[in-house]
Amino acid sequence: MKDIFILGIETSCDETSASIVKNGREVVSNVISSQVDLHIKYGGVVPEIASRKHVELIIPVIDQAVEEAGMRLEELDAIAVTYGPGLVGALLVGVSAAKALAFTIDKPLIAVNHIEGHIAANYIQHKDLEPPFVCLVVSGGHSHIVYVKDYGEYEILGRTRDDAAGEAFDKVARALGMGYPGGPLIDKAAKDGNAEAINFPRVYFEKGCLDFSFSGIKTAVLNYINVQTQKGEGYKVEDVCASFQWAVVEVLINNLITAAKLKGVSKVALAGGVAANSCLRSEFIRASLNNDFKAYYPSPILCTDNAAMIASSAYYRMIKGKVSDLYLNAVPALKLGEK
Repeated sequence: MKDIFILGIETSCDETSASIVKNGREVVSNVISSQVDLHIKYGGVVPEIASRKHVELIIPVIDQAVEEAGMRLEELDAIAVTYGPGLVGALLVGVSAAKALAFTIDKPLIAVNHIEGHIAANYIQHKDLEPPFVCLVVSGGHSHIVYVKDYGEYEILGRTRDDAAGEAFDKVARALGMGYPGGPLIDKAAKDGNAEAINFPRVYFEKGCLDFSFSGIKTAVLNYINVQTQKGEGYKVEDVCASFQWAVVEVLINNLITAAKLKGVSKVALAGGVAANSCLRSEFIRASLNNDFKAYYPSPILCTDNAAMIASSAYYRMIKGKVSDLYLNAVPALKLGEK
């Protein structure tokens, strides 16, 4: 069987990335240019700045990915790109580049859902992983529990009703004056804190509902900070971080384990930027062992937005004949499983 090489392009937020992946599992090259330093002074991603930087970087990043792979563009079998969800201006840069490239070298164009890409990162990390399994996808913009029935076939078992987990991390870090991005900063500070120091609320819905809500815990943290400050008693940042982080992780893992039992699977997976959080990973492993589930999670570099996961996902779309035409457009509010 002929090897299939796919070039993936990812520009959904503030990372410009291009990657070549062989047969959906083997990364040949993976170039990621992060804009974090550009956005730090604003306390978050500024869409217009992100879009302009993508325009500047997209061609050099693609060129570098092809060069590092030691290939010529003509040797590629397809071009894959994230077309949603994400920032519309950022997405359009990647989609435009992918369409132009696919047209120029006369290769198939494959549109990939960003969330589906995060799930596929596990296929790169774990060559033995096959559906079905249940995956917890947690990032700055998404908190989903997904039943992966087969490649490209998904059932959403739970999702956030307000803030995503990563969004809550960023907002709490901002309130604590820690800076951006908040997730890694809170994770680091929490290591020196007491997770039982403050009992922040956990939100669970009615039986059978596996949705999340993190706006309440975010508000509880803000109220705690304000009350302690007004009383002149102060607070230990490390304890706030540890207690907040543990409350979020506990709900995420409890709902994931419930979902896995509900579907009768033997495998569970983590994906998304927040999957790099050390507390979430350790609790995920502990809970999986305690419930006899086999645990899968990507390396930190594959948790962040990257094009390798997009190329991996595209491979399974391609072998099922799911290719796009050159009228493809960005869909910023795209839902998983939506055409």
